[in-house]
Amino acid sequence: MTILNAPALALPITRLPKGTLQDHVYRQLCEMILSGEIAPGQLVTIQALSDAFGVSAMPVREALQRLTAAKVLTVISSRSIGIPLLTTERLQDLKRVRSEVECLAAEWAVPRIVDAEIAKLEDLVGRMDAAAANDRKEYVRYNREFHFVVYRAAGSNVLYAIIENLWLQISPYFHLLHGSGNYHTSNAQHELILDGLKARDSTVVRQGIRNDIEAAGNVLLGLLDSSTISPV
Repeated sequence: MTILNAPALALPITRLPKGTLQDHVYRQLCEMILSGEIAPGQLVTIQALSDAFGVSAMPVREALQRLTAAKVLTVISSRSIGIPLLTTERLQDLKRVRSEVECLAAEWAVPRIVDAEIAKLEDLVGRMDAAAANDRKEYVRYNREFHFVVYRAAGSNVLYAIIENLWLQISPYFHLLHGSGNYHTSNAQHELILDGLKARDSTVVRQGIRNDIEAAGNVLLGLLDSSTISPV
């Protein structure tokens, strides 16, 4: 199974500030994965990342080790890494765990979320609605921002870190949902989540989160069944 015509990896050119280089490289790599800049089918080398970040190979290697240990990236060859294979079993596991953990965070957010955060969510729903038809990259970015505004409002750094790790494992595949019409379906659930937060109704909020995860997961399962998803 292969993804045809995988785009070339666009590496950042901004040099990292002084400090803990491994942490800076790690966070930069996480951002690239969450935003889809490292996509299924693309290979990344330590040397390419070292050159792009303006650092030696050591902090890059250490950051990659953290990400491979967390099953976010996988070693393809001695000099390159990529996004791990998404199997049916792995997708089902991620879907099941995400549903439980993210619904819990959303429920915790209900009594804590403030008006400014709700206004931000309203803005993001509008932006996703505009991007759904023809701007895959922007939709994925706004979708992530929407969910993480909610999860931050839960007030648990531990729960937030767990959710971020789950998203690092699944979000590279969100770009594949564009042609299925899932973006419009997903945004309908975002509107439901937003309505539930405004009404302080945790049942509605949980249902919106669960529906969103289930719908995306089912589309990806269909793509797996039709043999259109592969890491490289």
